[in-house]
Formats: sequence, C-alpha cells, structure tokens
Amino acid sequence: MTEVHRAARIEDAVHDVLEGWLRKRGWSATVVPYTGYGAPGWVRVMGRVMVSRPDKGRPRKAGKLRGWRSFTTVSAKDAPVTVEVAGRRHEAVADRGGFIDTVVKADLEPGWRTVAISSGTGAPVEAPVRIVDPDARFGVVSDIDDTVMVTALPRPLLAAWNTFVLDEHARAAVPGMAVLYERLTTAHPGAPVFYLSTGAWNVAPALTRFLSRHLYPLGPLLLTDWGPQRDRFFRSGRAHKLAALNRMAEELPWIRWLLIGDDGQHDPEIYRTFAETHPDHVAAVAIRALSPTQAVLAGGLPSPAGQELTTSDRAGKHWFSAPDGAGLWKLLAESGALNPE
Repeated sequence: MTEVHRAARIEDAVHDVLEGWLRKRGWSATVVPYTGYGAPGWVRVMGRVMVSRPDKGRPRKAGKLRGWRSFTTVSAKDAPVTVEVAGRRHEAVADRGGFIDTVVKADLEPGWRTVAISSGTGAPVEAPVRIVDPDARFGVVSDIDDTVMVTALPRPLLAAWNTFVLDEHARAAVPGMAVLYERLTTAHPGAPVFYLSTGAWNVAPALTRFLSRHLYPLGPLLLTDWGPQRDRFFRSGRAHKLAALNRMAEELPWIRWLLIGDDGQHDPEIYRTFAETHPDHVAAVAIRALSPTQAVLAGGLPSPAGQELTTSDRAGKHWFSAPDGAGLWKLLAESGALNPE
C-alpha cells in the first residue's frame, strides 16, 4: 500500500478533531444521496455521509444559497453504510471523505428506480438510479462548466467567485444546450445522459437543482473529491475524466456515446484520447466553441474557428463545433452521424 500524502494526513487529523467535537455536541451522521446508475444485474450506488446538527423540527427560513456553504460541511469518515436494493440489504463503508461508491448486485428493470441508503441510526434516504436499457445503443456524456452552465473556468478568481460567492440561482445556462439535450433524448428514447465534470462532490446537490431548473434531462453526476488525495496534493481533472469514460465503456459496452464539451479547458484532448482508445464506443464529439471573450476569461486563446459552425474528422470520428446548442444540433442533424447503424 502506498504511503498517504502528507497533505491528506494533515487533512485527516483536522477532520478527526472537527468530527469528534461536533459529535460531542450531539451531531450525527446523515446521508446525502447522489444519482447512481446501473444495468440489469448490478447498480452503482453513490452518496456521502455527513455530520449534521440535530433536527429540532424548526423550519429554516430560505435564503440565498452561496456556494461556499457547500465546502464548510464535515463528513463522517469511515462510516458504516447500509444499502437496500429490491428488498436486499448490502453493507458498505464510506471512505476517508465520507463518500459512498459501491456496486451491488441487483436485478432492476430499466428506467429510473430508487435505492435506500442509511448510516448508523439515521433514517434511510432514497437515491435515484438510472438503469440503462440493454436495448439502448446511444447515450450522452456532457461536461458541465461552460458547456451547460456558464462558469468561466479555469480562470482562478472568476472560478472562485462563481463557485464560492455567487448565489446558485444566479448561475446562467449556456444558450440552447438544454434544448439540444431534449432533442437528443427525444430522438433516442431510453438514451442515458451522464454529466462528467472536474467539479467537487460538495456542489452535487446545487448542480442537480441547476439542471432541473433549466430543464436539462436528469442523469448521474460524475464529480471528484475536493482537497488532498491519498497519493497527491490535489486531484487530476484530466485523469478523473478519462478514468470515468473508460469505466463507462467497460460497464456499458453496448452504448455509443456522444461526447459534449467545450474548448475552454481540456475536453477536446480528453475526448480525442478516448476516441482513439475506444473507437467503437464513440458516436461523435460535439464541442461548444467559446467566443473570443469567453476564451480569454477561461484562461485560453480564442479558437481559430471563432463563432463559425465547423465539422471535421478526428480519430476516425465526426467532430462538430459551434458556439451554442442550436448550432450543434444543426450540424448533428444535417450530418446524420447519430442515426442508428
């Protein structure tokens, strides 16, 4: 076993003090469920065990939901967890960050289903899971930042403002992308939609509310842990995205994915690598082209194609680029790249 990184050891020591202090004050473990997925025979269940104050039955006044609140929570390290699926109970243990990520055997029908997650004496909570139909042949993998939601990443100050200070209801959606996804799922009934991002799991509830408010199709979020990792000071976003794509190709080998991202970060490079190593699992790649101003705010240079609609062929796959969802849909519809083979 590799040695735990010094930063992670320091984080664990601070966490142990905070968790112990809160539990002495009567706080207890509660589960925050995340959206999972699976196929007939198995389901991947995800969530996080947090330490929360006792519920005194007094309703709280709703206020502005600043992003920084998501990063001031304390997780329940190594907490025991019970997952109940289709009447069967499965035992698991949360990791050092309180995260639950376990695959259990279950024979659920395709579509949206629920599983129950509990920890300790806390009441079970329901987590939605998308069971992918074995007859489905098409799916969507979408980035979040600057693809479905205006974020201006990775410029540090703007990203910090958007993530920690801005009220979550003030976050803006990228024009036309929700309509694009609705058209894609309508044209391919049963197509699963996954949201793959380097964002932290801390903001998963806020992201889920954002997607719902702006009428994006519901789908599992595949995010990352915030803070020091066991083997490094900070997570690698590129490694996280490639690992998630490779896992999906292994778990759902019958699905050909439309990969959607933007050219403000590393999405084109990541998608190109995946398309080269898994050509049979990629239907096409759609890249939202940032405007010159957006590209500069994101810390890069304007795309040579600017605001034009473009189609190209890379790694033997169709690549499409447009500044918004309407442009991407136009290219996708005209190309016939997504027609069933």
